[in-house]
Amino acid sequence: MTTTSTHPARPAAAAPSPTAISASRTLATAARVLRQLRHDPRSIALMILVPCVMLFLLRYVFDGSPGTFDAIGASLLGIFPLITMFLVTSIATLRERTSGTLERLLAMPLGKADLIAGYALAFGTLAIVQSALATGLALWVLGLDVTGSPWLLLLVALLDALLGTALGLFVSAFAASEFQAVQFMPAVIFPQLLLCGLFTDRSNMHPVLEGISNVLPMSYAVDGMNEVLRHTDMTANFVRDALVVAGCALLVLSLGAATLRRRTA
Repeated sequence: MTTTSTHPARPAAAAPSPTAISASRTLATAARVLRQLRHDPRSIALMILVPCVMLFLLRYVFDGSPGTFDAIGASLLGIFPLITMFLVTSIATLRERTSGTLERLLAMPLGKADLIAGYALAFGTLAIVQSALATGLALWVLGLDVTGSPWLLLLVALLDALLGTALGLFVSAFAASEFQAVQFMPAVIFPQLLLCGLFTDRSNMHPVLEGISNVLPMSYAVDGMNEVLRHTDMTANFVRDALVVAGCALLVLSLGAATLRRRTA
């Protein structure tokens, strides 16, 4: 005689939505990344110390012309953190992919958005330290002369570092090795560096190049720094520039979550 169980079958655990973010999973991911970085002093030194060293060298390259340092120092205060965060984040994230860590994590109840947000939070924490040190060095040690509030300068530097983090997370999806990740720098960073208005005013460029520069986030980062350099109060242009940089960082993070793959080809 056979009997039929009356107990209903347990429903399978629902997979986390790729776009939903869980605070607990995001914080756990960020804590894991920070623990790993704690055992990688070279990466920490690259992220935190290199922008300060570059600003220090720049100040004394223009030792006989301090006005030149005042003119471009604020812009580079935002550009240096962006470049270093892009480089370190892209390589660190790619290392997770190629080592199989990413595949194991995505096999757990961890959504893609949780993973990307956790990485962004971890590297964003280091970006805060990096931006604070670089801004403090530029203003109070190297004598960078700005008209506006140092807090606004710090805000733009932090947004630039977060943008570099977002770009690094995004491009790591398209690299198969650390060498390829570094190769993305000339494609992603250098054109923005040339067109951002650091070397010449963007209005002096060829109209086609000026049009391209108007859609590149680094252009707004430089414009935001220049607003702080020239104006005592927060201007409407500064608010626009800061919102554009922040919006680009969020957009790139969203694209990074959408393109996140379990394996690296």
